[in-house]
Amino acid sequence: MSEQPTPAPPEVRVPVERVAVRLPGGRPVLTYAILGFTLFIYLLQMASQTLLGGDLPLALGAKINAAIQQGEWWRLITPVVLHGSLLHVGVNMYSLYVLGPQLETFYGHWRFLALYLVAGFSGVVASFALSASASVGASTAIFGLLGALGVFAYLNRRLFGARAQLLLRNIVQVAVINLIIGLSPGIDNWGHVGGLVGGALLAWLGGPEYNLAGEPPEMHLEDRRSAGVFAMSALSVTILFAAIAVLTLFTR
Repeated sequence: MSEQPTPAPPEVRVPVERVAVRLPGGRPVLTYAILGFTLFIYLLQMASQTLLGGDLPLALGAKINAAIQQGEWWRLITPVVLHGSLLHVGVNMYSLYVLGPQLETFYGHWRFLALYLVAGFSGVVASFALSASASVGASTAIFGLLGALGVFAYLNRRLFGARAQLLLRNIVQVAVINLIIGLSPGIDNWGHVGGLVGGALLAWLGGPEYNLAGEPPEMHLEDRRSAGVFAMSALSVTILFAAIAVLTLFTR
């Protein structure tokens, strides 16, 4: 007499509760502060043109190779807050508005500010070394943010899964498209490349790499890299591009 097979136990669905994960950065106050300060400088540029008949901030702060070679080293960072037109500042500040809050949320306020400045400096130095044309604009720093966001998505791909892969793919596409557009006359593509490299390099060396920590339902992201590691990385990238600037100065 054959035995009846034992029926399989019924599937039991276990409800999955949402877990709150505390993000490290809080409100992106420095993103908005940089945006507001840059717009304020552009208003000063417009006022100078109206009242003085010329753009005095641009004349004093643009990346002009001859002036840098004469010792006006501040021109390796001041172009980041100067712009050539309303469309120019509008596009750059919109890009900052889109990219900045994402990065500041995960980097924290002061690391984000350091990233912005180091990327901007890197882009201006690359332009000084490889382009004879005068230039201004925050796009050096914006490309640095783009590169840093791509590196962040890669370093934290296990944590964010498919979202990180999609973000990384979109960033590569945006960077390639913008670099191709940058081949047009009048656009300082070397500044874009330098900012992209500087921002990506800093993010690779010292940017946040997170693990989940804590116990449900209250969990938080814990950075494997300390603030000291980031500070040393920022200093190293700054010294690298400063050395490129000095080498360019002595080889001309």
